[in-house]
Amino acid sequence: MNAPRAMFALQDADLVGELFDAADLTRLRDLVRVDPQVMTPPDYRAPETAAGPEILITGWGAPRLDVRALERMPDLRAVFHAAGSVKRVVSPALWERGIRVSSSAAANAVPVAEYTLSMILLSTKRAWDAAEVFQRTHDMTAARPRGRVGAYGITVGIVGASRIGRRVLDLLRPFDITPVVYDPSLSTTAAADLGATLVPLDGLLRASDVVSLHAPSLPETRHMIGAPELAAMRDGTTLINTARGDLVDTDALLAELTARRLSAVLDVTDPEPLPPGHPLFSAPGVTLTPHIAGSLGNELRRMGHQTVDEVERFVTRGSLEFEVHRRDLATIA
Repeated sequence: MNAPRAMFALQDADLVGELFDAADLTRLRDLVRVDPQVMTPPDYRAPETAAGPEILITGWGAPRLDVRALERMPDLRAVFHAAGSVKRVVSPALWERGIRVSSSAAANAVPVAEYTLSMILLSTKRAWDAAEVFQRTHDMTAARPRGRVGAYGITVGIVGASRIGRRVLDLLRPFDITPVVYDPSLSTTAAADLGATLVPLDGLLRASDVVSLHAPSLPETRHMIGAPELAAMRDGTTLINTARGDLVDTDALLAELTARRLSAVLDVTDPEPLPPGHPLFSAPGVTLTPHIAGSLGNELRRMGHQTVDEVERFVTRGSLEFEVHRRDLATIA
């Protein structure tokens, strides 16, 4: 039996080598017939022949797979997304045609959770404040934080028991930290299995020294952290957002930062990217990173490796471990 025909659809052809090392590319070519052409912008045109792809491997910059795009790939059977969220790529037309979808979101969750853990530990150590004072004054004694410093005995609130939220909870287990979690879809028993106590959102905000957001961007979650929620947080609380910028009311957060009541670590913002001169750049108590929590550099290879594993499952057994169903779109990032 002939191996299935496969094709890449990515923002540029160089991304293939960034996602897949030589061993994984060899393994992939042993499983499927990989078209040497990579679909890239602006047209993303698949070969207009009967031998179009049966398997499409997508990633950042991939086209939206709507009716028009799928008409040019009549034999397509499965899409393997070698990136995080599939929301910008998929359309209902995929599932209507019986095309299966897999995502590397689980692999991408690893660096996001690692970033979150590091920011929890560094923020409670007040590392950035200490570094700024030390660099400015050269006085080690003056720069050393005092008072409530460090992660021992703190409470960390996880908003959203998503794949990343769950992994953060797992990473917190070795530390002397009390985790609490808010997720309306989670049961008390399920939360306990994750090593956390399930609490209402207002209770989490009031109890936590660090609040970390891991909820999806949905109409009902837009500005879920607004002025009332920020006001409920204790003085000195740190808000970490690696999820989506629109979960937080930026203007309300700016007011709290300007008052020096709260701190924030923001890897995502609303708007994103921030325009030059935006007040967040100069706000006190905020650490801004340019959307780096997810996979970068050598971390991309983890997603490529998982993608090849998933292609192998599909080709050899017809199964998918990381399948995305149409119903999942209502709850994933």
